[in-house]
Amino acid sequence: MLGTAPPFQARARLGAIALVAFVAVGLVGAYRYVDNYWVYRGFAPPKDASYVQERGVATSFSVTSAALGGRSQPVDVYLPPGYKTSPHRRYPVIYLLHGVPGRPAAFLDTVRLGVVEDELVALHKIRPAILVMPFGSTSSFTDEEWANGVRPNSGWETFVARDLVRAVDARYRTIPHGGSRALAGLSEGGYGALNIGIHHPGEFRVLESWSGYQRADPIRSIFGVDRSALTRNSPSITLGPVAARLRRDHTYIWFYSGTGDHFLKQNNAFATELKHDRLPFHYFVVHGGHNWGIWRGNASRALIAMSRRLHGA
Repeated sequence: MLGTAPPFQARARLGAIALVAFVAVGLVGAYRYVDNYWVYRGFAPPKDASYVQERGVATSFSVTSAALGGRSQPVDVYLPPGYKTSPHRRYPVIYLLHGVPGRPAAFLDTVRLGVVEDELVALHKIRPAILVMPFGSTSSFTDEEWANGVRPNSGWETFVARDLVRAVDARYRTIPHGGSRALAGLSEGGYGALNIGIHHPGEFRVLESWSGYQRADPIRSIFGVDRSALTRNSPSITLGPVAARLRRDHTYIWFYSGTGDHFLKQNNAFATELKHDRLPFHYFVVHGGHNWGIWRGNASRALIAMSRRLHGA
């Protein structure tokens, strides 16, 4: 028939269409797999246990930071169970610093801290607290170490300790004093929690480091070439001079490291320094390396440790 392609051409055309469709489906599947792994790191999406009757609510806002030259930084927030139904109640705040590469939502998606809080509150093992998770960089793959860098408008430490805290206290029903604040983080964020907390005695009652480190990484783009900047940003060195102030403020330090973690020696040495300076702390070593399984597996212990020592928690 005029205009009808020979059978072999029709089959070839259909084969090409099928191949394109197959490749497209494969690409979509690959994208979904990679995206799912980036979000959940191979774990199932977080889900509350059946006994949880009241759940917290995830939200977000942005902080315009003078320390960052007026840059607007996104902040994820988890309002605890009961926040909306108890309009006159005020809450302690737990600040959580991510690692690199990283994003704040990983605390809810991968470490599942929102679900953990829901469950621990339901079991009456902790009292509710607001979880605040700032984004501490210009991109997920840019390392800023949560430190005040040598470049202009790179005051990431000041962004957390001043601009973020003020913005959260102004926006949410917090208990606005250091005795009701905790600062925690994983990996680089654990280093940042210790570094910021030691630089700002009294701003945070509890400091937690999950697989963190205590000596500044000599990154020139952050600390320049002057080794004094590394000294100023190494908690293992700066701890001693402020130990008395930290004791007066009843600062409590809780941290852990894995048996196969390359920062284990630093953490062991830091525990010895804390003991020498007579600071209250709890340190333990868990089986494993430097990974999401450890952080997820110890999330309940971390929240319970903070809750027991925060005023109003």
